[in-house]
Amino acid sequence: MANKTIDHAITAKTLKSAASDPTHAGILSFMRRRYTKSLKDVDAVVWGIPFDAATSNRPGARFGPQAIRRASAIMDNDPQYPFQQDLFENMAVIDYGDCLLDYGNHQKTPATIEREAAKILKSGAFLLTLGGDHFVTWPVLKAHAAIHGPLSLVQFDAHQDTWGDEKGRIDHGSFVGRAVKDGVIDPDSSIQIGIRTHAPEDCGIRIMYGYQVEEMTADAIADTILRHVGDRPCYMTFDIDCLDPAYAPGTGTPVSGGPSSAKILSVLRKLGALHIKGADVVEVAPAYDHADITAIAGSTIAMYMLGLRAGWLAERR
Repeated sequence: MANKTIDHAITAKTLKSAASDPTHAGILSFMRRRYTKSLKDVDAVVWGIPFDAATSNRPGARFGPQAIRRASAIMDNDPQYPFQQDLFENMAVIDYGDCLLDYGNHQKTPATIEREAAKILKSGAFLLTLGGDHFVTWPVLKAHAAIHGPLSLVQFDAHQDTWGDEKGRIDHGSFVGRAVKDGVIDPDSSIQIGIRTHAPEDCGIRIMYGYQVEEMTADAIADTILRHVGDRPCYMTFDIDCLDPAYAPGTGTPVSGGPSSAKILSVLRKLGALHIKGADVVEVAPAYDHADITAIAGSTIAMYMLGLRAGWLAERR
């Protein structure tokens, strides 16, 4: 017990220290990273947005950040697979906590999210956001584009999210169409993976349908993404309903016929060449989950995103 810690999220003396809390105990930040609002000397920030008022089907994704943090505890103190290293040995990562939102005044929500995202990004840190429903990507994406210009979108999802939009509407199914219309993303270099529904328009974005993903190898899927996006700055968003409901039942709008978590994780592992400026994992709704299947998938995907970031930083240091 001499080398064991407890409540590493508040007792850690350095941002690059590994945790050794018992998996079943201790404060549950994302992978036991220090809870802090200080952005000094931080390489990456994990931030929750507990919002689900934009859902068109089952609500509950406001509890997603909590569930993802809880499920991440099992990955906190070993070399993270498949990256074969402690991701935090050379990358300072914090858990910034959650965005404070007024549940009774949703019209203020987009500006509140965008403002706080912009504050985090001003520090130069990489931002990994835990949703929340998929609407939260819209203000976060705007904050990234304000710094980097129009971004390529790499979207893992069962839905295109390009449905018609009205000014001021808060809807998790229209943010992509709005982002194209407002010049926040570049549709020609954007790609959607796992789509299993139809929307009125594709906005010029390349689509990899669910049946195509099923018939392709992970290598072929990754190669298609890398070739399409190239070296352009991109934003990666992962709606957990990209996965088949067998692997992610805890979500608001599940669609059968999706890929397994193993296949998509194999794809993510091969995307290290992407110039990812920011990322999120959204639509985890634990009330519909079983044995934390969806939360475990969501936390693992989030960890892979940090793994890709660690590799990107290592190549440039």
